[in-house]
Amino acid sequence: MAKIKLLTDAAADIPAEYEKELGIRVIPFKVAMGDKTYTSGVDFDNEKFYRMLDEYDGLPSTSQITAFEYEEIFAEIYGEGYTDVINVTINREGSATYNNAVMAAESFYENHPEAKGKFKIYNIDSEGYTGAYGYPLIQAAGKIKKGIPADKIAAYITDWVKNCVIFFAMYTLKYARKSGRIPSAAAFVGEVMGLRPIMRIHDHEIKTHTKVRGDKAVIPKIIELTAGEIIPKTPYCIVYGKDEAVRDELAKAMTKKLGYPPSEFFQIGAAISINAGPQVVGVIFKSQKS
Repeated sequence: MAKIKLLTDAAADIPAEYEKELGIRVIPFKVAMGDKTYTSGVDFDNEKFYRMLDEYDGLPSTSQITAFEYEEIFAEIYGEGYTDVINVTINREGSATYNNAVMAAESFYENHPEAKGKFKIYNIDSEGYTGAYGYPLIQAAGKIKKGIPADKIAAYITDWVKNCVIFFAMYTLKYARKSGRIPSAAAFVGEVMGLRPIMRIHDHEIKTHTKVRGDKAVIPKIIELTAGEIIPKTPYCIVYGKDEAVRDELAKAMTKKLGYPPSEFFQIGAAISINAGPQVVGVIFKSQKS
């Protein structure tokens, strides 16, 4: 009988209660701030990290999950009697984590030849960030309970991430400037003029789709863009940072526009907030234009 394990990294931003409730294993990232290294989800929660980020003058960095770590985890899951592991990673263009997982799978079978034919590893590149792969993993947990085979679940996740789009806004350019996501000069001019970039994340890329002037224009523009792309009547999710009021405002306005509420909420963790800052909001959905 099949026994399937879901595996991912902390950049999926899966709520902690789902990790326990749904049995999704989340591998934390190491975060370096000066001469100190912290482990996400262990040394801080999201709210504490936002405070740490505000107080830190430098640029924090995250470490990739190594092939050695993955091979150890695959061996552990195999030893627990699972027949399949579906591992979904952060965008391979933003981290070497996916490639390390692929190398680890090859090494695992070399070191455990008896596992061939008994234990299958599915490594899936999310092509994106945060709930873009957190959401299909949550849905995958329900499919496991229904007895759906691992290959069909992996196919569902792959289809979702390949067609998923995020429209994502930052209310400050401070962190994108520090991380190099936006050149310093452009970020300075943008801040002076009150410009808020609306980013479109899809197919491994983060692009500035448009810009609006002032905070009040952000949510109406995200709703307009989402409504123009979302496959009608399909689920969507809200992604946000430290401002729950902005989250709720967007959720209410999206519900009014589409006629149904968001399926899930994803609060960004360290891996995303390092580059975008803690003041963000966006919508995650399956696009008919992807």
